[in-house]
Amino acid sequence: MAVIASRPSKATSTGGPAVSADGVRATSLAVLLLLVLAASVWSVTLGASHVSVPDVLSAIFAFDGSREHLVVRSLRLPRVLAGLLTGSALAVAGAIMQAATNNPLASPGLLGINAGAAFAVVMATSLFGTGSGTSVWFAFAGAAAAAIVAYGLGSAGRGGATPLKLVLAGAVLTTFLSSLTTAILILDETTLDTVRLWTAGSLSGRTMAQVAGVSPYILIGLLAAMIFRRHIMTLSLGTGIARSVGQNPILWRGLVVVIVILLAGGAVALAGPVGFVGLVVPHVARLTVGVDYRWIIPHSAAGGALLVVIADAVGRTVLASHSFPVGVTMAILGAPFFIWLARRNGGRRP
Repeated sequence: MAVIASRPSKATSTGGPAVSADGVRATSLAVLLLLVLAASVWSVTLGASHVSVPDVLSAIFAFDGSREHLVVRSLRLPRVLAGLLTGSALAVAGAIMQAATNNPLASPGLLGINAGAAFAVVMATSLFGTGSGTSVWFAFAGAAAAAIVAYGLGSAGRGGATPLKLVLAGAVLTTFLSSLTTAILILDETTLDTVRLWTAGSLSGRTMAQVAGVSPYILIGLLAAMIFRRHIMTLSLGTGIARSVGQNPILWRGLVVVIVILLAGGAVALAGPVGFVGLVVPHVARLTVGVDYRWIIPHSAAGGALLVVIADAVGRTVLASHSFPVGVTMAILGAPFFIWLARRNGGRRP
């Protein structure tokens, strides 16, 4: 098993020990988790009628059946929990994909995985009228098929799977699958009414039953990513180095694909194809904690949750709409970041 050791801390000029890099990273993660908690509570207070923080806490820990408590428990809390799960899942999936492919532009949205999961769910809804309990399995299947096709297209020709070819293959696949999804919705008005907001990436109308139905898969994916983050770090160093320290890159890339499918498929089944989270958050984490994926992955999980919850809250307050899709808000935030990132390094290195 490969272990990437941290560098020993250096002494300060006065002779005392310097604060270790891992100590600083642990502190930043703790601060980020506190921000996630604060943003979550704040988001639950927002809505057509304001609910105070004490009332929110009372509804969660001392439910009394009052109107305010019902609103918190049945409407606002599931929405926030869905945002936390979706943001964490997509951000960690993006971080893992960037590590495994050595591609800084890799993310579930850009490589067609989200589009594949969304197409499969819409197709299943049109054909079978599936509910939230079974749609997650179609999302997994669509995500897996899209990942295979995108990697196959990106690997074709000389040079194998380069970062640029993977992004181009993902863009083509996303456009194609999105067109097919749109065609189904045009021809099937019943399905359009059912998934209209969901296809734009929305947390509106999420129920606790839906959250409970999907959360086990996302939590398993997150737990696996945390447990294997040392191996993911080794994989990010390249095939040659990974093999030199005893790692089997093919085996671990296969495991990474399974984790990404659990995370991206679960997130899409719950909230629809929310884009750019898996691209933006891992890069911000990398700028904060460096290139060590042992810290990038937990920072991405917390950062993704924070970003989606805040983006959803902004969509509800600034745009004054309870049903404004968080996917649209993320596109507004993420598109300029993608342009900056592409111009910064041209997709050459993570």
